[in-house]
Amino acid sequence: MAKSKLLLLPFAAKFGFWGIGALALLDSSTIPIPMDFFLAGYVWADKNHFWLYCLLASVGSALGALLPYGLGRAGGELFLLKRVNRERFEKMRTRFERQEFLAMMIPSMLPPPTPWKAFVFAAGVFEMRVAPFMLAVFCGRMVRWLALSLLVLKLGPGAVQVVEHHSLTLVAIVGAVAVVGFAWWWFRKKRAGKLLED
Repeated sequence: MAKSKLLLLPFAAKFGFWGIGALALLDSSTIPIPMDFFLAGYVWADKNHFWLYCLLASVGSALGALLPYGLGRAGGELFLLKRVNRERFEKMRTRFERQEFLAMMIPSMLPPPTPWKAFVFAAGVFEMRVAPFMLAVFCGRMVRWLALSLLVLKLGPGAVQVVEHHSLTLVAIVGAVAVVGFAWWWFRKKRAGKLLED
């Protein structure tokens, strides 16, 4: 991790906004990169443009995610069926398809150690459409990195350690919000259905 920071920092600094986008693309597609560390450094050095770094990092992440997504779509079903039976596979598909946007956006909001690429791979396996997939990744990453940037502006670069230290708490909070949001959506859908029947 320390070596990757030393090697990639000059590259990222040289290309500015585009550098953070390129790092996010690499992180999402192939090479794990400590994105929070790099983003915090950029934001602290150029506070007025924090939103632009978040924007380009989110775009880069959405583009890079197309590689594991494509692998899942190309042959992921066979890969999963070797590990789970058909019945469980279909249950997984049904659960994913009910709320596929949130199923992709919420993991994109969460910090490590969330197994984010597993969700990306699953999105490909269950044939989530490309445009909603990329939008979900973009929105989730944008929320995550805007929140991190605001913490950096308030606390300094040490905000990255704060996020890492409380990662499990953040996962629990986001999960609770997701459950409440889904319950609200389900209640409104049921209520709208009853009104139409009446």
